Amino acid sequence: MQLTGMRYGRKLLETIGFPAADVLTEDASHEELAALIQKSPAKRVVVKPVFLGGVGKKGKAGLIHISKNVFEAQQAKRDLFFAKHTFGNHTVQANGVTFEEFIPSEYEIYVSIAMSTEHRAPVMILTHEGGVDIEDLPASRKRIIQFNPATGIKAFHINDALIELGAPKAIISPLVQHLPKLWDLYNNYGLTMLEINPIRMAKIKGRLTPVACDIKAQFDQDDPAHTRVQFPEEIFSTEFTPFEAEINMLRTYQGQSDVVELNPDGNILAFMFGGGANSAATEILAEKAIISSDFGGNPPYAKMKAIADISFRHWLATTNVVLVIGGKANNTDIFVTLKAIADALKEHIATNPDVQVVIGRGGPNAIQGMAYARDVFDNLGVPYRIFGHDSSMIRVLNYSVELDTWINEEKAKNAAGSKKSASKKPAKKAANS
Repeated sequence: MQLTGMRYGRKLLETIGFPAADVLTEDASHEELAALIQKSPAKRVVVKPVFLGGVGKKGKAGLIHISKNVFEAQQAKRDLFFAKHTFGNHTVQANGVTFEEFIPSEYEIYVSIAMSTEHRAPVMILTHEGGVDIEDLPASRKRIIQFNPATGIKAFHINDALIELGAPKAIISPLVQHLPKLWDLYNNYGLTMLEINPIRMAKIKGRLTPVACDIKAQFDQDDPAHTRVQFPEEIFSTEFTPFEAEINMLRTYQGQSDVVELNPDGNILAFMFGGGANSAATEILAEKAIISSDFGGNPPYAKMKAIADISFRHWLATTNVVLVIGGKANNTDIFVTLKAIADALKEHIATNPDVQVVIGRGGPNAIQGMAYARDVFDNLGVPYRIFGHDSSMIRVLNYSVELDTWINEEKAKNAAGSKKSASKKPAKKAANS
């Protein structure tokens, strides 16, 4: 479950008292729009399309308009109300717009909180060079803040990071006062990821104040804490593919079944367990990943077997590598999940006998589960490689990418060889008339 933008993001931030830009919906009157424009020191308003779920990179796609009067704002509304946006391998259509307060500022801040696969704990990423893709910034210009989840993010964490980054002194104190609040939001409302980009520093009553101007948040739908903010259910709706819809039918069982179809033309079918594995795998596998998933939460055998059956039925025929990836689990029974996936593969292997398997897992009954999977793969004649809990998740992911690339290269060579052999066959002599 994801949301982007300030239409509902402002309500989320209000729960912790974090300043956010004022927002009007597409139903705003001319008088309300004029008042919002007049409120801005720059006398501007930002018009954005509203998409269901989490949709990124709207600015780069030219879908954000800054208007200086009501006429321009209404024209932008007409242009963006049903705008289409291609993000990754999905094309989505807007259904409405927001009019947002324009905050002029010479400073833009990026901040996010998410689970780190490297540190096996939540971390905050912070830079005073916001408004850009965080991946584009070198390590020297951003800070990954580690902290004890039991005590949360404290003022000194923010202060030390900003000083190390050489941030202007004028923005340090306001950020130290407000940014620790974001941990309360992340920790108490069922979030698995929170990103605010940008935070702009507005002058309010003569003092600089951080004001959130855009937000992206991801919720764990199986965590009851996400219901503390009473969002309408439709904001988490989206157009499901047949595969996604079939997997979503399993939500009534214990364990998670979050899945997004990324690239139907990919060749790596990844069973991901945990938010950290989901984030790392989705990023590293990129367009090679057929799906992005999180099947953690200790699913029982019946549910995991059903998930694997559905996944293999939809994707095994075009899969090069079946990948099972996750960190060292605390409660998920690794034997149960590996047995379910291996048993499902036995039933579907005829669809693609040439598939290969990579496993990178750790946790309760991991050795028992790996031994069972090994025996199944040996009996099926399926090539496999198994990594233990002490192996780097990034290494396992990179290995899977390299394996998929090698398989595709071998397929291309074999196809070229077959064509060459066919061209050398002597042509049949024409029958005498």
